[in-house]
Amino acid sequence: MNIENKTLRYWLLTAAILTFVSLMIGYAMRFNPVGQGCPDFPTCYGQLNFPQEAAARVEMAHRLVAALSGLITLGLTIWVWVRQQGGWLKMSLTIASFFFLAQLLLGAGLVGQADSVWMGVGHLAAALLTMAMLSTALVVSFVSSPDARRPAPFLHSHLQQHSFIVLLVVFALMISGVLVARLDAGSACSGFPLCEGGLPVSGLGWLALGHRLFTLLAAALAGALFLFTRRAYADQPLVLSSASALIVLFGGQALIGALKVQGDFPLDLVVVHAAITAAIWVALIVLFSASVWRGRSPAEERQSASMPRVRGVQRLKAYLMLNKPIIVALLLVTTYAGMVVGGKAIPPFWLTFWTLLGGALAAGGSSALNQYIDRQIDGAMQRTAKRPIPAGILTPAEGLAYGIAACLAAFFLLAGFVNLLAALLAVAGMIYYVLIYSIWLKHLTVQNIVIGGGAGAIPPLVGWAAATGSLNIPSLFLFALVFMWTPPHFWALALVRAKDYARAGVPMLPVVRGEKETRIQIFIYTLELVGLTLLMPLFKVAGSIFLISALVLGLWLIYTAWDVLRKPGNKVAWRMYRYSSMYLAFIFLALVVDVLI
Repeated sequence: MNIENKTLRYWLLTAAILTFVSLMIGYAMRFNPVGQGCPDFPTCYGQLNFPQEAAARVEMAHRLVAALSGLITLGLTIWVWVRQQGGWLKMSLTIASFFFLAQLLLGAGLVGQADSVWMGVGHLAAALLTMAMLSTALVVSFVSSPDARRPAPFLHSHLQQHSFIVLLVVFALMISGVLVARLDAGSACSGFPLCEGGLPVSGLGWLALGHRLFTLLAAALAGALFLFTRRAYADQPLVLSSASALIVLFGGQALIGALKVQGDFPLDLVVVHAAITAAIWVALIVLFSASVWRGRSPAEERQSASMPRVRGVQRLKAYLMLNKPIIVALLLVTTYAGMVVGGKAIPPFWLTFWTLLGGALAAGGSSALNQYIDRQIDGAMQRTAKRPIPAGILTPAEGLAYGIAACLAAFFLLAGFVNLLAALLAVAGMIYYVLIYSIWLKHLTVQNIVIGGGAGAIPPLVGWAAATGSLNIPSLFLFALVFMWTPPHFWALALVRAKDYARAGVPMLPVVRGEKETRIQIFIYTLELVGLTLLMPLFKVAGSIFLISALVLGLWLIYTAWDVLRKPGNKVAWRMYRYSSMYLAFIFLALVVDVLI
C-alpha cells in the first residue's frame, strides 16, 4: 500500500489524539460516576448548550471529544473504502468504527444505568479497542509503502510474542481497574502498597490489592520486554522508543498512583494518572504494531542481539553528551534563580532537588531528541560531527528512545513531587524546543533563533511555579531576560560556524543576510537585553544590588558586542559566545543574591 497523502496521516493523528483525550477524561471520570453530571443523553438536562455545573461540564466535554473523534474515524473509514486504500488500513479503520459505535451505545446506556458495573467495563473495553485500532492505522500509514517489508506472520517473532502477552495483561489490568473504581474497592484498601500496612479483610480489599499486584506483574513483563528490545532492536527507532516509553510510563503510573492514594486522591494527580494509563495502552499498541511491520525472525533477533556495540564508560559518556550537559547546567541556574526570586527565600532542599532533577531530565531529553532530529546535519557540520549519534557510538534509535524516556520521567517527577503547573511548563518547553524549533523553525526561517529562544526561556518559569504554584507579571521578566539573551549568544556562535551552517542548509543569520548584518543585530539585541535588566528594579522585580550588578555586567557585555561590531574575524565572535554564557549565569546569580541579602 502506497500512502503518500500527508492529509490522511494528519487526520489519523487527529482522531487518535482526540480518542486519547476522550479515553483519559473517561478514565478520570471513574471517580465521578457517569450520569451524575448529565442525567440524560445526548443532551444535558434536556439542553444542548454547555452546562454550568463542573461535573456536567466534564461529562459534556467527554461526550463532545468522543463524538468528534468518532465522526473523524467514520469519515476516514468511508474515505479509505471509497479510495480503495490497502487492506491493513481499511481493516483497522473499519474495526475502529465498529468499536466506536459500540462505545457510543454503551455510553448512552450508562447514563440510565450508572450503577451497572459490566456496562461500564464494556464501555471502557470498547474505548480501548477503538484507540488500539486507530493507533494501528496510524502506524500502518507511516510504515506501509511499496518497498516496505510485508507484515510478519502473527506471533512469528519473540518481539511479537512478548508484546502480545504484555498487551493482554495490560488490557486485563485496565479492566480490573474499572472494577476496583466502580465497586469502590479502593476504600477497602486505603494504604499503599498494602492495605493500611497489612493484608485486606474483605473481598473488595483483596480485589484492590490484587489489582496492585497485577500492576507489578505487568510492569515486570514490560521491563523484560524493554531489555529484550534494547538487545535485539537497538537500531529500530519505533520499536525501541515505544518500549522505552512503556517502561517509563509504568514507573510513572506507580509513582503517581502511590502519591494519589497517599494524598487522598487530589484532582490533578487523578487526571495525570488517567493520562498515564491511556498512554501505556497507546505505547503498547504502537509497539505491537511495530513488531508486526518491523519485527524480525528469531534468527535475525539473535543475530542483532549478538552484534558488537560500544559499552562501559564510553557508552555512559555518550548518553551524558546526548544531554548537552553544559547547556543543561546553565538552564538549571536560571531554574533555581526562578525558585529563589519567586519564593523570596531559599527553597526547601527536597523541593529544590526534585525541581532541578526534573528540569535536568526535561532539558537533557529535549537535547537528545534534538540530536536525533538533526543527526544528518550534525554529521555534515564540523562542530557536531563527533556527537554520539553521527559518530556511531549510539544508534539513532537509542538517542530517540532516551530522549522520550527522559522527557516522560521529567514530567512525572515534577507532577508528583513539585506541582502540576511546573510539570506542564516543562512540557511546554519540551514541545517548544523539539517540535516548534527543531522540526519547524530551524530550517524554515532566518528568525529561527529569535522565535525559538522561547524554549530556553521557560526554565525560570518552571522554577518560579515550583516555588509559588503560580505565575505572575514579574515572573515574565525572567522569561524575557533569557529570550532576549538567546539571539546575540547563538548568532555569535553562528558567525564562527557560518560555513558549517551553510553546508548543512540551516538558514542562520550569517548565512542568509551576511556577516555585517549579523554583527549589527548582535549589538542591537545586546543593548535591548541590558536595557531590560535595568528596567527590572523599576518594576520591583529586583533591588539595588541587582541594579548595580546589571549595570556592571551589562557594560561588560556591551563592550564585548561592540568589539564584535567593529572588529572582523571569528576571535571576537567566539569571545562574545563564551562571555554571554557567563553573563547569563552571573545575572541570574545577581538576582538570587539580591533577594537573599
